[in-house]
Amino acid sequence: MIKIKQTVHNNRLLTVVILFYMVLAVISPDKAGQALKGSLYYVKEMLMIMPVILVLTSLITAWVPRKTIENSFGSGSGVKGSILSFLLGSFSAGPIYAAFPVCKTLLEKGAGISNIVIILSTWAVIKVPMLLNEARFLSFRFMIIRWILTTVSIFLMGFIMSRMIKADDIPTGQLEEEQSGGLSINSSCCMGCGLCTKIAPDNFGMVSKRAVVLQPVCNEAQRIQVLEAIEKCPAKAIRNKAS
Repeated sequence: MIKIKQTVHNNRLLTVVILFYMVLAVISPDKAGQALKGSLYYVKEMLMIMPVILVLTSLITAWVPRKTIENSFGSGSGVKGSILSFLLGSFSAGPIYAAFPVCKTLLEKGAGISNIVIILSTWAVIKVPMLLNEARFLSFRFMIIRWILTTVSIFLMGFIMSRMIKADDIPTGQLEEEQSGGLSINSSCCMGCGLCTKIAPDNFGMVSKRAVVLQPVCNEAQRIQVLEAIEKCPAKAIRNKAS
């Protein structure tokens, strides 16, 4: 019973949605069926796209040096960073919700607020495939004028938001010390594979499909196991300052 309550508490939004569908099914079964069909379509779309995005963010976190992100997209990257951000968003693939984990990862690696705004905005309204369809249905003249006005607005919005919001105001999920002793896991990078819990079960466990630190390293046997877990972690999310 306690486990069920905890599951409901951890998935409050999903619980509300399920209850809504149950009520709608009683009141209007036909509309409930149509709504469920539409929801399943978007769920299917997310299941096709999000695994790729999660792998991409894990690769950025593990393999792209922070200095590279700072130089390319950081607040000090200037005009170059704005142009790169604009191009990244313009040639992106997938719906806008796929941009959020990518932008969060870039922000954690040193990207500036202005460039994050530019990436999100261009991803949403200036993607190249979308422009081609816009020109086809609404005319090339309409598309190019709208593109110019939107582009100016995006750069202006990025500048204004960089003055109103600082990186410290945004929760980024940086390395969090789960216990004392320097052993920590970057929860935003963890893929939930559970490999660390199998290699070092005394030190790592799983909570809400993410690895957590159960206790710091207490002896030499645990230290060897933790080092092996760090080496084999596919997302490179584990750190041990004491090693």
